[in-house]
Amino acid sequence: MKGVPEIARVDRRSARPVLHLSGPKLAQSFEALVAGCEKDGGVERYVKGLRFKSDVFRDMLAPERITALDEDGFLGLCAFMASVRRRVGAWLEDAGVERARGLLAELLVGAEDTTTADARVARFAQAFPAEGGYRWVRDLAAEALHYALPDRYPLMARWVWDRQANTGVLREIWWGEDVDRTTIDVPDGFDTFAQLRQELTGFLATNGVFREVPFYVDLLCARVYADYIAEQGETYLRADFTAERDAIWYAWRILGLDGVDPDTGRTRVKRADGRPHVLKGVGPVH
Repeated sequence: MKGVPEIARVDRRSARPVLHLSGPKLAQSFEALVAGCEKDGGVERYVKGLRFKSDVFRDMLAPERITALDEDGFLGLCAFMASVRRRVGAWLEDAGVERARGLLAELLVGAEDTTTADARVARFAQAFPAEGGYRWVRDLAAEALHYALPDRYPLMARWVWDRQANTGVLREIWWGEDVDRTTIDVPDGFDTFAQLRQELTGFLATNGVFREVPFYVDLLCARVYADYIAEQGETYLRADFTAERDAIWYAWRILGLDGVDPDTGRTRVKRADGRPHVLKGVGPVH
């Protein structure tokens, strides 16, 4: 993009982080994922939902389409991001959709080159206020990259791994004694997420999963973290998870697949004044 400064590249010849993952924990989570999805039509229904989400992101964020992204479309994308949709409204009210569109376009320029991933995500985050609860912008960047380019980018959301908070899927499947009291000294950059996906891909292959692998990895991660939320008595992300539900429902929400009511077009995005965003052209609202 014209006017965008050169950004740093990472030498991928350096070794990726070594991840100590627990095979028994992964096996338990995979079995729970399959069993939990059975009553809703099987895992394929959830994979289909993620495929649809990715299709929407790829279509709306494609280089030839992103310049036409309007407020309705931007908020529609945010509806699929559980940690973004309740916080983005106030920012958008001040910044405007042109600013939102420009930041996403800049994030995606050169996205084919993953050696610039961390620098582009950092630059994206720096465009938002440093204070005032804007950590969700990392998730916005992570989901945009992953679902627009699912084969190239792993899902780098905070719930997968947040080094600062020492929480996420990585900690829940970490091998070792007394993990709850262990600080895992692993960075939360592209290489870590790529290595995690590589290892989970290998695990899934041993369980007969060879198609739609990026989405199966997302589902497995969501199931792992959903179990954590359920075990914590719904204290983490309490604003989003308030009802007594089972873990597979939490996984559905973590992945943002509950974001739009197909019958009414009402989304879970909150505008600055607290009103829900209603997606145009859906159901009886158009």
